[in-house]
Amino acid sequence: MSTPQIEKMIEKQLVARGISQPAVLRTMREVDRARFVPQEARAEAYEDHPISIGEGQTISQPYMVATMLEAAELKETDRVLDIGTGSGYSSALLSRIVQKLYTIERLAPLARNAQERLKELGYRNIYFLIGDGSLGWKEEGPFDEILVAAATKKVPQALIDQLKIGGRLIIPIESFNGSQTLMRIRKTGEREFSEEALSPVRFVPLISNAFL
Repeated sequence: MSTPQIEKMIEKQLVARGISQPAVLRTMREVDRARFVPQEARAEAYEDHPISIGEGQTISQPYMVATMLEAAELKETDRVLDIGTGSGYSSALLSRIVQKLYTIERLAPLARNAQERLKELGYRNIYFLIGDGSLGWKEEGPFDEILVAAATKKVPQALIDQLKIGGRLIIPIESFNGSQTLMRIRKTGEREFSEEALSPVRFVPLISNAFL
């Protein structure tokens, strides 16, 4: 259920900046960001900036979360992989749009807290894995969309492999000079894909043993 604070967040931060997909705006109204930030940060829950959630991680600003959801071109029949569960906020948003949501978190304390929080809030179509997000979740693939909430210099091949043909990968890519760009990678064939640069971004790094 929406509140005046959520409505203000949506109008000022999302609609005013071009977010327009009805399903994205609906889910942003239905999921209270304040439930996914630490107690001491709840006064900032509707502000337009990331918030620390511990373990060196953050919950992304509302506009960036909405941008990624909109870029994914989600449908209600989709099966989606969410990499970087964090507080569980993006997972909650996604699960209200798509049929099944699979989410991976490398840091066990965050993963367990998010799972407990989402269970308490009544989410039933979210499946959890503690592990290396760069490896995806092969046993549950292929996916219609994969969203990655951490930046990498190289697109993990496993994620491309686990996309359905026609599927979309939304991922921040870091360039040689340290800048990051949110990319939409569309799988157009078994070994073919197209890339589209969406916007400059700033995310925490994707940590993976595969990159060591």
